[in-house]
Amino acid sequence: MRVPDRYRPDLRDGGHALRVAIALLVPGLALIAWGRPELLIYAEFGAFAGMYGRGESGRPRIVHQVQAGGLLIAGEALGITLAHHQAPPWVLVAVGVVFATVCSVLSDAVRLRPAGPFFFLFAMGATATLPAGLAPPWQALAICAATVVFAIVVGAIGRPDPFRGRPWWDGIALVLRRPAPGVGIHALRYALAVGLAGGVGVLIGVDHANWAMAAAAVPLAVIDAGRPSDAEAGLVITRATHRTIGTFVGLVIAAALLALDPGPTALALVAIALLFPTELYMARHYAVAIGFFTPLIMLMTELADPTDPVRMLLYRGVDTVIGVVVGVAVALLVRSPAERRG
Repeated sequence: MRVPDRYRPDLRDGGHALRVAIALLVPGLALIAWGRPELLIYAEFGAFAGMYGRGESGRPRIVHQVQAGGLLIAGEALGITLAHHQAPPWVLVAVGVVFATVCSVLSDAVRLRPAGPFFFLFAMGATATLPAGLAPPWQALAICAATVVFAIVVGAIGRPDPFRGRPWWDGIALVLRRPAPGVGIHALRYALAVGLAGGVGVLIGVDHANWAMAAAAVPLAVIDAGRPSDAEAGLVITRATHRTIGTFVGLVIAAALLALDPGPTALALVAIALLFPTELYMARHYAVAIGFFTPLIMLMTELADPTDPVRMLLYRGVDTVIGVVVGVAVALLVRSPAERRG
């Protein structure tokens, strides 16, 4: 059976994915050489800055990567602070709600792609649930910030006229301008979805409510904040389905890899390698991308905070179902004034 062309990565997809992978490979190898592969998770979210500006060139791409990198660093700074002070789960949920709301407004204001606060929220939640003594806070944040800078540099190397385009201050002007219609109600959707999913996760005793919070943000990302979402209901359901299927396939892959018990260095190398196919398919088929993304996260989490793999994988599956159900419900039920009038 022939795979439709829209699902098949092309050379541009491969080149972009390779740059993102290199952005994690170099700091990852440095951490392995240092003997600290467990700190790879801090570099991972920094490398995600390279995911932004995928279809752009010149200065606009760099501006968007800087903006995304700043939010990723902010997310890790919050998470590292929460971990350092051993904040209780309800505090994590409350901070997550506020942070997701702010990131939703900012990402919509500057038109970041990938859209929405998912990666920023995930960076905050994942680092907030790590052991307090894993690394000094300044060291953990420095790893993230250095990787963000490296990802932006890698994204510019070899491109024609990488600094051509609108003035640098246009990026600031976009943040300061009046938000487009729908931005506020869309931020409210994120606040409700993240708060409800995180709250349910805490109430039923799931140890890492951050995964449910992040999963709740996924269906909302396909909604354009500036227009009614009636026509997008199908996209919301599709994205939620892709997230669920991809996560469970990824959990099976993660279980198989962890069952081999290959050791920290091998786990780190496999996790680094998984970023390439994750980004390769991210714009082509979300379920396939998440099938690679899930074991990447699971392996890095296991490196940073070893625990019972079966329990961890079970909780991640439960978290995902909670998150996508809440996210879909909020996406379909919370309407803007324009939609209600229609």
